[in-house]
Formats: sequence, C-alpha cells, structure tokens
Amino acid sequence: MTTLFNSSQEIVFVLHGLNVTQTNRHIYFVFILVLYLFTIFWNLTLIFTIFLEKMLHDPMYFFLCNLCINGIICASSFYPKILNDILFDSHVITYIGCLTQIFFIYLYIYCEFTNLTVMAYDRYVAICKPLHYHCIMTIRKAWSLILLTWLFSLLEMTIGIVLTARLPLCSVDIDKFYCSNWAVVKLSCVDTTPNNLYGFIFTSYHFSQMILILISYVNIIKASLRSQAGRRKFMQTCLPHLITLTNFVISLLFDVMYARYGSNTSLLALRNIMAVEFLVVPPLLNPIIYGMNLSQIRNRARKMFYCKVSALS
Repeated sequence: MTTLFNSSQEIVFVLHGLNVTQTNRHIYFVFILVLYLFTIFWNLTLIFTIFLEKMLHDPMYFFLCNLCINGIICASSFYPKILNDILFDSHVITYIGCLTQIFFIYLYIYCEFTNLTVMAYDRYVAICKPLHYHCIMTIRKAWSLILLTWLFSLLEMTIGIVLTARLPLCSVDIDKFYCSNWAVVKLSCVDTTPNNLYGFIFTSYHFSQMILILISYVNIIKASLRSQAGRRKFMQTCLPHLITLTNFVISLLFDVMYARYGSNTSLLALRNIMAVEFLVVPPLLNPIIYGMNLSQIRNRARKMFYCKVSALS
C-alpha cells in the first residue's frame, strides 16, 4: 500500500548516495570544508577587490562581481548541509529545508545562465562597437541588467517552488545526497504535467540564451581577428568567459541528463561526481580564472594583500 504524504505533514526526506565510513569520515569532512572555505575566500577576494578599487568600477567588473556573489550563494546552499551530514552521520532533511535548498540551488543556476548572457552582451559591445561602448553600456544600465537578472531568476524559482510544493508525495527517499527539484517531483503520485511544462518552458528559455551567447561570440571572434589589439582583448576578457560558460553548461548538462536518464545501479562515485560537479567546480574556478587572467584584478588583489601583510607586520 502506498503512503500518501502532503505538505501539511511534517515530512522528513531521507537522502541517499553519501557513502562515508567511520574511518574516512573526517578526511571527507576536512577536504570538503577546505573546498568550501577556498570557494568563499576566492569569491570574496574578487568582490572586495572590485568594490574597493575605483579603477575597477566598470560594467564588466560589476558583472563579474555578480557572478562571484552568485557563487557564494551556491556554495552556501550546498556545503553546510553535506558537512553536517558527514560530521553527524545524518542523512535526513525536513520538507521546508529541502525546498529551501532547492530554491537557492536553482536560483544560482538561473542567475548564472542569465548573468553569463549579460556578460556575453557586454563583451560583444566592447569588442564589436568599442567607440560606442561607454554610451551603450553605462554604469546605470549595468546595474539595471544585474537587477533584472536577479528579479527574473527569483520569479523563475518562485514558480518552480510553488509547483513542487503543491504535490502530494508517495515516498520520502531522495536518490541524491542533496535536494533537487526533479528528485522531489519524481516522488509525487499525481500528475506532474504542470511541472514538466514549467521545466520545458524555462529550459527552452535558457537554451535561447545559449544561442544568443553563441551568436555574440561568432561576431566577437570575427571582430577580434581584424587586429592584434582585438585578439589580445579577446584572450584577456572573453576567453575566461568562454571557459566559465563551457564549464558550467557541461557540468549542469551532466547532472540533468543523469538525473532523468541515468541508472541507479551505476558506480556510486561516478553518480556523486556527476551530481555535484556544477555546484562545486564553477563557483571555485570562476574567480580563479578571472583573477589569474585579468591583470587589473590580479595586480589590485596583490597590492591589497601586500598592504594588509605590511599593516600586520
């Protein structure tokens, strides 16, 4: 007999997939904690470097700062829960806690896609229309685009959470060690057509963003090949964006395809890697890629670090 749960009950989900023994628990905990701290450190370093240096108050750097803030949201919605589960051998999460984690993880996904699209537009204007860049991409317009990025991402995620929260559930076993929207929807024993339609509409929307990014970069590459200065500008500002975009899309695609079509009988380690790559790799690598490649950020961050060290000594 199937047990029917609804959101008015105190539902506690059981998370599966985190296979940590007593002997290696502390090793996993330390390793994941270091990853979390490094992610927060690198993102905060870029945020403070950009905001404290007036020379970096430029639309491109504001969009990068927004990318780092989004990375901190992602890390903070994922790492604390898994660290708690490893340390206390707890593999459960409340219904409200699960929906909250879903909200912030998917807010990160939607905001990342939209922000990367805005960054591609910014680079297109900077390289293809350099003489008109400061007229088209003003500071005010940059802040407006950042605000719209967050507002639309919040709207997307609010709709998704409302559609998921309405579903009565027939099980509480989630086949991941964190909450995802599709993992909860699969537990429903009623028709999920509205949820599938929601997924199709917003997947199509973000796919159209990918098309716009590709069109932008076709034009950027054409413009960059015309001069040595254009090629240098492309390598310094556009290549990090392409690496960031490729890394995020491939990581997310792995998770989406595996969640819907993967087999639960496959290797556990492979399942776990594919499930968390888009949550771990982009937030950690994004600030490192941009910090290493953009000389202005690198030099300013180094100057700030040396000033702090000198003040302490």
